[in-house]
Amino acid sequence: MAETADITVSVPGSLMLLGEHAVLHGHKALVGAINRRITAKLFAMPERTVSIHSALGEYQSPLDDLQDHPSFRFVLQAIRQHLETLPAGFKLEIESDFSADIGFGSSAAVTIATHAAILKAIRGELPQPQAIFNHSLQTVQTVQGRGSGADLAASLFGGIVGYSILPEFHPVEITLPLTAVYCGYKTPTPEVILTVEQNRVQQPEIFERIFSEIDTSVDEAIQKLMDHDLPAFGKILSRNQRYMEAMGVNTPELAEIVNALENDPEIFGAKISGSGLGDCAIGLGSAELKALNYPVHHLSITPAGCSFHE
Repeated sequence: MAETADITVSVPGSLMLLGEHAVLHGHKALVGAINRRITAKLFAMPERTVSIHSALGEYQSPLDDLQDHPSFRFVLQAIRQHLETLPAGFKLEIESDFSADIGFGSSAAVTIATHAAILKAIRGELPQPQAIFNHSLQTVQTVQGRGSGADLAASLFGGIVGYSILPEFHPVEITLPLTAVYCGYKTPTPEVILTVEQNRVQQPEIFERIFSEIDTSVDEAIQKLMDHDLPAFGKILSRNQRYMEAMGVNTPELAEIVNALENDPEIFGAKISGSGLGDCAIGLGSAELKALNYPVHHLSITPAGCSFHE
């Protein structure tokens, strides 16, 4: 008989819809939870050790002397933040519906899942969303050096979330079809952020205008979503693709993908998703794109956020 977990948490991955880079400067972003999830199962153990089992590898270490591991940086940092209140060790089993190599917000999802499980283990009751978010944002910023928290918000609340770094959350409970296309490579987010910041210093007025227009786009997009006006929401996505290009984060591969999406009759609008210079582009709608020589993922926005299971 399989061992029963003491705590099971599942968390959706996410995709940035609007607001990349601008959100780091206090402007609004729009991010969506997708129907690809990460599940964390926590098994309490009497000894003060931690073991982690996932597709990324195996890990074991004394709880009070956690050794670094490149595949589990976010999980281990999350554990470190609770060392003083953890009564004992545990085993953590992590399962994922998607590869960590694709920009579906795996780091944010596993961070939310780890903190949610540990907080419940410590407190014996369901933790408040704000507590999960605050701990998770600290983890991401410690590991990466910088992070807006937008993807954390989507994984926590589900649906589509209007977000700013105040933090401010505007969840919209909705389901939408998305087509995501991976260009075959990723540039690490901190490197892309540095490139954009260098461009912004050289063209401050242009970037301030871009960020202001992105901010307005988020407000417009939330209203169109509430009105269920997908064609209008799609036009906002495509307009924001031009802003991504102006920030210097487009590539020939991403341009090819966005062009294919925008020309497909089943797609309402398309843009780069995430920091850019690689990774994914997304289209609103469901398209086969058989002539495109890149991996195509048919997804949907899911209203189900961080969920505890018996």
